[in-house]
Amino acid sequence: MSALILDGKSLAAKTEAELSQRVAALKAANNGQAPILATILVGGDPASATYVKMKQNACKRVGMESIAVEMAHDTSTEQLLAKIEELNNNPDCHGILLQHPTPKQIDERACFDAIALAKDVDGVTCLGFGRMAMNEEAYGSATPQGIMRILEGYAIDMSGKHAVVVGRSPILGKPMALMLLNANATVTICHSKTQNLPELIKQADILVGAVGRPEFIKAEWIKDGAVVVDAGYHPGGVGDIELAPLVDRVAAYTPVPGGVGPMTINTLILQSVAAAEKSLG
Repeated sequence: MSALILDGKSLAAKTEAELSQRVAALKAANNGQAPILATILVGGDPASATYVKMKQNACKRVGMESIAVEMAHDTSTEQLLAKIEELNNNPDCHGILLQHPTPKQIDERACFDAIALAKDVDGVTCLGFGRMAMNEEAYGSATPQGIMRILEGYAIDMSGKHAVVVGRSPILGKPMALMLLNANATVTICHSKTQNLPELIKQADILVGAVGRPEFIKAEWIKDGAVVVDAGYHPGGVGDIELAPLVDRVAAYTPVPGGVGPMTINTLILQSVAAAEKSLG
């Protein structure tokens, strides 16, 4: 069996070309004003700074602008909430990204939930999650929404299939499970306390690895013909799933890197453009 490579990088590049046209139309209709995404980085974590820079660069590639908000490591929850409120009230800002994780003294959930729903382009608010879960209009969490776009972009049939999600984080595993359920998959959510994990993974027609541990999910646990999505990335260019032994016996898989990562950023930009279109009319 020759597995289909779910190439998120090429899918993102194709989408960027379409987004550039949408941004150009917005600028033409609004006196040359480009849509704006505000990125908030609290503290100097190098990995977080890199991710924010990648998102800012993606804005530039499609003609958007970005407001780079950098706050000190000792920023308080109240100071961060005030900055978010300022951006909520700024009509020129169409989307707000608060880079995760924030320093430990900050109530991150309170700050996420302070983001106005109309500007929650990273899909991090409880209100947005609830609306998504109920199949109402909302911006989905960027990584799981990006995964859904990969599956849809490569015409992976999800209806009636058994999907197993390994991981239950509020911005990845939980929304991933609900998105798959809304796509008519039958969903099992597994996590660090799950018993008989290999047996459950063996049942997966569609497997999403989102556990945050390098190659934690072993190839021998995965059945032939499965669709394998690896949402992890770790030093050395490995994900959460042991991918190398699978490439000749699964139906499809996302490479690491080049699979889920590019579509996470691309989804953030896509949803930012959509928010600007709604705001600017």
